[in-house]
Amino acid sequence: QVQLAESGGGLVQFGGSLRLSCAASGSIFRIASMGWHRQAPGKPREWVTTITNDDTTNYSDSVKGRFTISRDKVKNMAYLQMNNLTPEDTAVYFCFTQSQESPLAPIRPYWGQGIQVTVSS
Repeated sequence: QVQLAESGGGLVQFGGSLRLSCAASGSIFRIASMGWHRQAPGKPREWVTTITNDDTTNYSDSVKGRFTISRDKVKNMAYLQMNNLTPEDTAVYFCFTQSQESPLAPIRPYWGQGIQVTVSS
């Protein structure tokens, strides 16, 4: 199994910044990608950003230019730097990874428990 643990969430004012971290641990042979989804109250979970093993990044239009994803392959960590936050960014943020537990195992998704980010107006 692959476990993901998010940290760095909390309360921030409009226009402020936060940095989320995601630590992957457990039985990891290869991480194909890491990223973040989020779920605001009363809304479906939405994809935010992904970084692949070759460091290709993609962002949803709602965060492009404000959020930056990065990765430490040695530590199996992913980071999400969030700038110019607005109340619309308030959500539970979930780290995810597409990973492989062994050479013959399929690549499959894993999710963290989620961490709250609240932006006050």
